[in-house]
Parts: sequence; C-alpha cells; structure tokens
Amino acid sequence: MVKILIGAAFNRGLSAPFPTNELHWKPKLVKGNRALAIAYVDARSIQDRLDEVLGVDGWQDAYRELANGSVVCRLRLQIGGKWISKSDVGSPSEQSDAGDRTKAAFSDALKRAAVKFGVGRYLYRLPVVWADYDPQTKRLVKVPQLPSSAVSAAGANQRPLQWPELAPTPAPTLQPSPAPDGAPRASVAIAPPARPSSPKSGDAAAPRSPELLKWDEVSKVALGRGVVTNSTLAKWLAEYGVGSVGELGPKPLGTLTRRLQSLVAA
Repeated sequence: MVKILIGAAFNRGLSAPFPTNELHWKPKLVKGNRALAIAYVDARSIQDRLDEVLGVDGWQDAYRELANGSVVCRLRLQIGGKWISKSDVGSPSEQSDAGDRTKAAFSDALKRAAVKFGVGRYLYRLPVVWADYDPQTKRLVKVPQLPSSAVSAAGANQRPLQWPELAPTPAPTLQPSPAPDGAPRASVAIAPPARPSSPKSGDAAAPRSPELLKWDEVSKVALGRGVVTNSTLAKWLAEYGVGSVGELGPKPLGTLTRRLQSLVAA
C-alpha cells in the first residue's frame, strides 16, 4: 500500500502545473496580426522538476544524434526503486547558427521524453488561444491568460509547493528494519537530539535554523500522511553521506526539503 502511495505521489509531483513565471509563449500559426499562442517551458524547468521530485541522482538522460539533425533522448527515472526508461525525438530549430539548431534539438528531445512521464503534459491540453501578434518583431503582443486549472497553486513566482502552518515539533527518529540476531543495530535521526548541558545563568537554548524548522514541518506532514517512510528518508540522507539533517549545510538541506515538499504537495 505504501509503495502504491509513494508511486502515485511521484506521478502527481512530476505532472503538477508549473508556476506561470516559468511558462513561455510562442506563435505557432500566424494570420495577419493574430497568432495561435503555444505555451511551453524550457529545459531548465524540466531539469528542476526532475531534481525536486526525484533528487539529482534519481534521473539520467542520454542522447543520440540522427543524420537529419534530430536528437533522440532516453530519459530514465528511478521510481519505487526501479529504473523506468522512455524515449522521444527532438527536432532542430530554424535558427541560422548550426550550434543553436543542435542545442534546440537536444532540449526538445528532453522535454518530449519528460512529457511521457507526465512533466508538462497538461500544456498540450490547454484550450486554443489566439493572441495579438506583431509581424515586425514576430512576437506576441500580450501574454495570454491561462485557465485556473493550469495555474500552479503557488501562483506566478514560486514552485508549486504549499504548506500548512505547523508549530515546530521534534523530528522523529528513523528506526531500521529488524536485524538478524547478533548483528549490530543502529538508528538514524532525522535531526540530532539536543545534547544535555548545564546552562549558565542567562543562557538560552540555541535556536534551530530556519532550514531545520522547515524540515521539521515537512517531515512531520510527509510521515504522517504516509507519503514517505523512515527508510526512504534515511536513504536520502545516505545519498549525502550523513546520518542526520543536522549534518547537512543549508543548500543540500533545502534541496531535500523541496524534494519532500513536492511529494506532499502532490
């Protein structure tokens, strides 16, 4: 049951709408000063989504150039402990520079392969939108408005992650699976317990950093909903060679928190 829930959470995290400030628009079909507007995201947004949901080591991409200038992308995602592979072909752009055309083919191939995992697939289901077009600049005059169903819950400027306001609570301790008789036993703490000390007069307990407080909130929600298990979080920490989040710097801790947030938000 937990495995099914985790798989579904991954799927929802991958397919969640992008913040509107990450969307770009291009004219597809031009008729005078009107054009059919097509929404898309760039390859960096795709990479960010894969990092947030799967982790930097949870996906792999490989490419093969074809004789006609197209590029095949083979995208592999690690979901539920298994590597799943899907491929698609990207086309070169119409730019004058050969290098730019090839680069566009690589980016297009990645985006098309990611769509097969649900990333950005909703963009293909948007209603037809005609917008004002400037023939001189060959650009849309105004960015079209998206339907509410295609707008990220985070709005325009944030990743699609929304969190309930929770009071900071002590982080749970990860308990390992039962070990055979005679084998050493160990536990991995999500956050290090406070060391007992003899406080001096006027001393106050050292405050937890904002990054750790956020992790406390997120881990409590994730574990409470069954989105992840203790063993999953322990594996994530092991990827960074640590046993607790207290040993992580602000940047890797933020990466893990966003990774967990994307699963809960889904």
